[in-house]
Amino acid sequence: MSTTPESVPPAGMAPGVADAAAAATFATPKTLCANCSKELLGPYCYSCGQPVKGLIRQLTSILSDILDTVLNVDSRIFRTLFPLYFRPGFLSVEYFAGRRVRYVTPFRLYFFLSVAAFLLMQTSLDTLDLSQTVHFDIGDSISSALTREEVAARRDAALAELTAVKTSVGMPAPATKEMEKAAEKIRTRADQRLAYLQSVDEAKAKGAAAPPDPDAERHGISFGGQRWDAKTNPVRIGWLPDFVNAKLNALAGRMVENADRIRKDPKPFLIGACTALPQVLFVLMPLFALLLKIFYIFKRRLYMEHLIVALHSHSFIFLSLLLLTLASLAQGWAHDAAHWLYYPLGWVIFAMGWWLPIYLFLMQKKVYRQGWVLTTLKYGMIGICYTVMITLGVSVAFLVSLATT
Repeated sequence: MSTTPESVPPAGMAPGVADAAAAATFATPKTLCANCSKELLGPYCYSCGQPVKGLIRQLTSILSDILDTVLNVDSRIFRTLFPLYFRPGFLSVEYFAGRRVRYVTPFRLYFFLSVAAFLLMQTSLDTLDLSQTVHFDIGDSISSALTREEVAARRDAALAELTAVKTSVGMPAPATKEMEKAAEKIRTRADQRLAYLQSVDEAKAKGAAAPPDPDAERHGISFGGQRWDAKTNPVRIGWLPDFVNAKLNALAGRMVENADRIRKDPKPFLIGACTALPQVLFVLMPLFALLLKIFYIFKRRLYMEHLIVALHSHSFIFLSLLLLTLASLAQGWAHDAAHWLYYPLGWVIFAMGWWLPIYLFLMQKKVYRQGWVLTTLKYGMIGICYTVMITLGVSVAFLVSLATT
């Protein structure tokens, strides 16, 4: 009878003793579940489902688990971001093929990038002096003046501002002509406002009703075909309770007040709208998946497949916004500190802006595998529908910001 090399005991050791030593060497103590006393074979009990890890452990370990659960920040993020930005449709196709564990899950990717993008955008808006970059019609405040003295003061202030800009060093001739046109427009509007206020004074002197304000639509809001007023023409919807109508009137009053403030400092309102945008897009994303389902109904794909495509599409949009914001901040820094980088960064921003619609088109082509003509038609129709939805959503976000800031 032959003996295998594994069964030969070491020299000077009896076979029985060798077997006992080997068993003692390779045997490991069994770990039992604290809840049901069954043997544990992994991080969860196969019998009762209780996890091995509890809250009675190091705080750093708990924080690490929370970070991994919410953001899933590990090596997968690096394997995910590159194809997300440079390989249209790759992640969706991989997910449908079952190769999922190597990449960040679609919802976590969406959540992580949306939070990062809008935090950076809000921070960048907070550090900018938007009064120098975002302008409203400087003569429009004349239309809200209530006295002739106020009209004259606002007209002179607006003309003085234009004169200061026009006489600045290096002002090109075309810009100077535009300034002159703007000054003439301000004078014309001031004369119209003065004529209206003169007619109001004459009507009061005769004991007649004041003529309607031709500039009422320029400032304030209307309700029931007339300008809103908290006392004379408040918002009152019959089927709503009184406290809801009172809240609507309070919001309307806040909007009227903010309409004048926004001309001077638009920053708080833009930041408020930027804060509301993630919620708006989160609501619109399932509707975008529904659009895909409708336009590709003959592909017989489940709605959840279209939702995965929508999650990856929006994740790419957020990543693009994140990179565009970083590039814009870098260009602003280069304008003052490294002027040689200013124009190259401008070309980078230009390319990134065009890559966004091209990427979404190529992604749609790769995921749904239809011809160029059909893909172009459906891409255009889906784009028009979704643009309308986003426009409405952004408008709602801005109105909410105007009413609550």
